[in-house]
Amino acid sequence: MKVSILQFPGTNCEYDTQYAFEKLGAQTEIIWHKSTTIPADTDLLVVAGGFSYGDYLRSGAIAKFSPVMSAVKEYADKGGKVLGICNGFQVLTEARLLPGALKRNEGLHFISKHHHLKVENNENIFLEKLNTGDVVNIPIAHHDGNYYIDDEGLKELEANGQILLKYTDASGEIKNPNGSVASIAGVCNKEKNIFGLMPHPERAMESLLGSDDGIKMLQGFLAS
Repeated sequence: MKVSILQFPGTNCEYDTQYAFEKLGAQTEIIWHKSTTIPADTDLLVVAGGFSYGDYLRSGAIAKFSPVMSAVKEYADKGGKVLGICNGFQVLTEARLLPGALKRNEGLHFISKHHHLKVENNENIFLEKLNTGDVVNIPIAHHDGNYYIDDEGLKELEANGQILLKYTDASGEIKNPNGSVASIAGVCNKEKNIFGLMPHPERAMESLLGSDDGIKMLQGFLAS
């Protein structure tokens, strides 16, 4: 399997992402944001985390204008699988490839810690190695992770099974760290080929570092 990983000025998780997928046996390639094409052999395109363009104006708001984003949209429109992690999720919402928006955390502080998530829907390639209701422990590290969508949009997400993950405690009860609507931590598009989440599964690959729950999350992509 070939995983292509986007790199913008300010991206800081591309090598963590590369390590995670190579640990699972995938071939990887890092793609600079000025590229106008996605490698033809790409099986999964990852928009990695970090602070693209220093999060100036708004997180992901400048990155959406990078040359590569036209190729990302074309790739996704043809059914290509795309995963946005943290800042990558922000970029995908700004580019309107995923619904909703990411706002400043409710407490106005940067949050960096492990946090539990509950799987809300596993009828997708991303989370198919997990069961609905499973709770995983995954690092979060964000200042603008407060997911927002209006009431009509939320109903649509729920009706289409687009809510992937929610922030909870270890027992699966809602525990919202940033004010996200409905405690949402991750969503997908209607076609379920574009995925976004604020937590960092690529940082949860080693039990020695606090959790290896990211392995099962990312393995779903390798099963295709």
